Amino acid sequence: MTSALFSPITLGEFTLPNRIAVAPMCMYSADDGSASDWHMQHWMNLGISGAGMITFEATGVERRGRISHGCLGLYSDHNEAAMARALAAARPVAAPGAVFGVQLGHAGRKASSQLPWLGGGALKPEEDAWQTVGPSAIPFGPGWPTPIALDEAGIEQIVTAFVDAARRAERAGLDFVELHGAHGYLLHEFLSPVSNQRSDRWGGSLENRMRLIVTVAKAVRAALPERMFVGVRLSASEWIERDSFHVDEAIEVAKALKAVGVVYICASSGGNAHDAQIPIGPLYQVEFAEKIRAGAGIVTRAVGLITTPAEAEGLLREGRADMVALARAILADPRWPWRAAYELGAEAYAPPQYLRSLTTVKHWVAEPDDA
Repeated sequence: MTSALFSPITLGEFTLPNRIAVAPMCMYSADDGSASDWHMQHWMNLGISGAGMITFEATGVERRGRISHGCLGLYSDHNEAAMARALAAARPVAAPGAVFGVQLGHAGRKASSQLPWLGGGALKPEEDAWQTVGPSAIPFGPGWPTPIALDEAGIEQIVTAFVDAARRAERAGLDFVELHGAHGYLLHEFLSPVSNQRSDRWGGSLENRMRLIVTVAKAVRAALPERMFVGVRLSASEWIERDSFHVDEAIEVAKALKAVGVVYICASSGGNAHDAQIPIGPLYQVEFAEKIRAGAGIVTRAVGLITTPAEAEGLLREGRADMVALARAILADPRWPWRAAYELGAEAYAPPQYLRSLTTVKHWVAEPDDA
């Protein structure tokens, strides 16, 4: 039986060789937004994995939109040149037909944060903190600064920043752009009544709360050439009891995004409430991809503790999602797609320099007790 995970899928004008995506994962290793040598080796490693879709980490569309001082950005010529340099190294070692994209975002009220291994909380003034912005003047949680509520001019500036960053992504040579509408960052903040308590056209009803993300998606789609496609990551649940953004609303947002040219949704959850109770476990977010896929009729990417090839193959074969995205699993095992191919009876891809290692991977899969 042909593996579902290793069957091709078409997104926009591209036909990907498999349905394995590398999820965007912050490395916190940039220099004023510019990709470093760390990113070059990391992106090459992701390319070597054989995944059909590689999404670079959350990348700030303006300097104040970065999560931390170490986060990527696409707001300067130097950022653009550094990204192009690292991409040029990664693309030749990737599987034929693999696509590379960047997740563009704005951290909103969760910007100006410490590196995670230094605590991950809000920066202190002596740590070169900066003023954050959001839909409303509501801090993320205790100990976090109060953001400035964006006015009309500020919102227009945000839309322009997304468009400018998307154009930089095009010039850097990327194949697609993913908009970050999840995890409590600015586009998600506007979607959620937890963080958006505005009474103007940007708040209140779902139609108003989704206005920013739809406006950004429409503007980015119009600014890019047809060859590039656009996707969106959404948090489809906030895992709290009080009024919040939930999967039924995410379905309506996905429909509106599809109408303006978005071709896929990556269905994630959480990140916008400091007191959320998230039942983390294997496949804990797949239900959101399944519901959005059924309700909005759009390609969906499932993500969240998908760790084994059998899990990935099963959820695709059951029609719960169209693709799977790996994060921690691909960091722990950068050759996960090679192993998955042998487990599922498909053909593994490796660059010619590494071809001789495939027999070893095959033996590990066939004889796990002898490894």
